[in-house]
Amino acid sequence: MSAITDRIDNTTRIPASHLKAELPAPRSVKIEISPRCNYRCGFCALRTRETQPKWDMDFALFKRITREMRDAGVEEIGVFYLGESFMNPRLLVDCIRYLKRDIGMPYVFLTSNASMAFPEAVQACMEAGLDSLKWSVNAADEQQFTNIMGVAGRLFHTALDNIRGAWEERRRGGYRTGLYASSIRYDGGQLEKMEQLLESRVTPYVDQHYWLPLYSMGAFATVREEQLGYRPTAGNQGRIGALREPLPCWSAFTEGHVTAEGRLSACCFDATAHWTMGDLNTTPFMAAWNSPAFVSLRRAHLARDVRGTVCENCIAYTQ
Repeated sequence: MSAITDRIDNTTRIPASHLKAELPAPRSVKIEISPRCNYRCGFCALRTRETQPKWDMDFALFKRITREMRDAGVEEIGVFYLGESFMNPRLLVDCIRYLKRDIGMPYVFLTSNASMAFPEAVQACMEAGLDSLKWSVNAADEQQFTNIMGVAGRLFHTALDNIRGAWEERRRGGYRTGLYASSIRYDGGQLEKMEQLLESRVTPYVDQHYWLPLYSMGAFATVREEQLGYRPTAGNQGRIGALREPLPCWSAFTEGHVTAEGRLSACCFDATAHWTMGDLNTTPFMAAWNSPAFVSLRRAHLARDVRGTVCENCIAYTQ
């Protein structure tokens, strides 16, 4: 089983072959199965939406675009983008099964907050062929969880129980799904508290854990973040230990990002379709991947001058 950090680093590292405006298919694409989430995290781009959606991706659309992706050479599909895919576990399992059994996608991965990943749903995902399941663990105790995630503290304990439950489910069923976890690396005493929690409740039940910086989520920095004392880093520079330069931004070159509505975005934090480069309801995937808008944006990134583009106000380029 390969380390999850190797796959992450291979995505955030732009190879020389991809330092151009018009590109072959990305190796990896994330697709928003559900744009909904049961958390209200103060640092998340989902909070930029004026109205939170109450619907999920159309399965027929999912099947069509992923077949196009596979035919084009995509090798990895993330069955999530910004929302929590376990909000619709039946659709999630159907999507995983289709990817693995119908079109032979080599690698299917998922990130979840774990609070709705109950053992029966996790077992169904593993049975369908899910290759990787990564938990986001970003609070050290119930009080901090309530402050940051903005929901009832009981979900803090539910998520931790589900992380252990997934480990036990994998062992019972003999499944090959990799289990991982990531955490935002805060400072000082918060880091010590996180390390204690991880050691007792998380790392015994995952194959690997790694740290992330507090992302700016496409220039989304809220008063709430300032009140909590957490300053976001510039853009999405990858994981701690392998941070990338903000320009050119890997998100526009090495990984596709598709919203539940079927829009292809240039940004890994696009909750409002502000960075839309093509509509996959009407445009084939590769035509959208190399649309005039996307090609023009990549040229600006390669020139390291994004003034006048949709990326102009990203925190990565203003600090």
